[in-house]
Amino acid sequence: MAVLDLMASHDSHLPDDVRPARLAGLGMNAAELEYNARLTERVVHDLNADPVLPFATGSFDVVLCALSIEYLSRPEAVLREAARVLKAGGSCVVSFSERWFPPKAVHPWPTLHPFARIAWVLRHLQRAGFRDLHTESLRGLPRPADDKYIRQTRFSDPLYAVWGVT
Repeated sequence: MAVLDLMASHDSHLPDDVRPARLAGLGMNAAELEYNARLTERVVHDLNADPVLPFATGSFDVVLCALSIEYLSRPEAVLREAARVLKAGGSCVVSFSERWFPPKAVHPWPTLHPFARIAWVLRHLQRAGFRDLHTESLRGLPRPADDKYIRQTRFSDPLYAVWGVT
């Protein structure tokens, strides 16, 4: 399987037992990309400056955008590019939580309720040409005992995922 991790950093947020043959990471910080040992390719690229993905058409099975959609100034353009680099029937998965950096988030993200953010991502996926759209939300899961935020709340941050296929 060939996977593109958009806006990648030190962690690709994949389960340990998922080992794609190709895991390309595209991000803005070369040092963070180097720290991510799971990546088979590293590309430093600012999607806000240029939303065009430097990959061939139809070269990935899956595109991931984990915990970063809220920082894209042109999310629809980036998602159109995600659709372009996906093989026919490929999936694009966008995930996010309620933990984000307010100074970096684009409008209207900070003003939206978490479930309205799901709709915002769905709309951009649909406009970018994705079909068979789905969502999932995980809430109320216990925080692991070794989690650094356990003293703040016993529950893990909610996680939302939105995905579609080409």
